[in-house]
This record gives sequence, C-alpha cells and structure tokens, in this order.
Amino acid sequence: MPEFVKHYVRIVDSLNRRVGIFAMYLIFPMGLILLYSTMMRVAFGYPVNWVMEMSQFMLSAYYLLGGAYSMQIDAHVRMDLFYGMMKPRTRAITDSFTILFVIFYLVVLFWGGVSSTEYSITYNQKNYTAWAPVMWPIKMIMTLGIFLMLLQTIAQFFKDVAEARGKPIA
Repeated sequence: MPEFVKHYVRIVDSLNRRVGIFAMYLIFPMGLILLYSTMMRVAFGYPVNWVMEMSQFMLSAYYLLGGAYSMQIDAHVRMDLFYGMMKPRTRAITDSFTILFVIFYLVVLFWGGVSSTEYSITYNQKNYTAWAPVMWPIKMIMTLGIFLMLLQTIAQFFKDVAEARGKPIA
C-alpha cells in the first residue's frame, strides 16, 4: 500500500480510538442524569421534564461517537453463518467487497445529516416538548459520529485490501 494510505489509516485509527474512549465515559453522566431524575421524583415528588430527552441525546452521542471505535476493534455485530469458516484472506476479500455497500450507505447518511444539521442551525429548530431544546447540537454530534464512521470504514477498506493482497497494514 502507498505510504499516504498507511498514514491515513494510522491517523483515522488514532482519532477514532480517542473519540471512542471518550464516548465510553459518556455512560457515567447519563447514569448520573437518570439517578438525579429518580431521586427528584421519588424523594421529593418533583418530576424533571428534561431528563428523558437529555439521556436520549447522551445515548445517541454514546453509540454514534463510539461506532467507529467499535468497528476498529471488531466489536460490531456480524452475521457469522459462513464468515467464521473462511480463511483470513478470503474474509479480507469478502470484506473488501461488502464494505463498499457500507461506504455508500454512510455517504448517503452523512449527506442527510449535514442537510438536517444545516436546517436545524438555519431555523433554530427546537424539539416539540415541554423542555424544547434546540436540536442543532445533537444533530451536529450525530453528523460527526457518522463522518467518523465513514472515515473508519474507508480505513477498514484499505486494511482489507492490504490483507487480501497479503501485505497487511500494521
């Protein structure tokens, strides 16, 4: 593989590793938010109306920002009917082909995310609830997560092609 491809793979892997580790820790503030809500409702009889949306936003950030790291460490779900019986080179060839569909899907998803985020910023879109938070921050995080996943998928494509050629990228 050309040196710039290896460099791209190293940079994307490093970036997504850091973002993924950050995303792993989002579970703690989300848990604290839900604990706060429970305490306010049970102990004081005062329901907090922003908690459900905020925990949904946190969960969305958690799995969208962590998705690329999950792919990087091969922790994602895979239909393993025949895949497990294949030799590593055959797997790499199969992955090199099938990942093109994932890349296409992520490009379309990213395009929609950018459009939705742009709309949200332009019109100061708010959620239709009592709390009525602005939507652009979570839409921006979601679009960033999709973009990072796209970058990681392209890096994975390069790794698979290198593996199929018998010269894996370390």
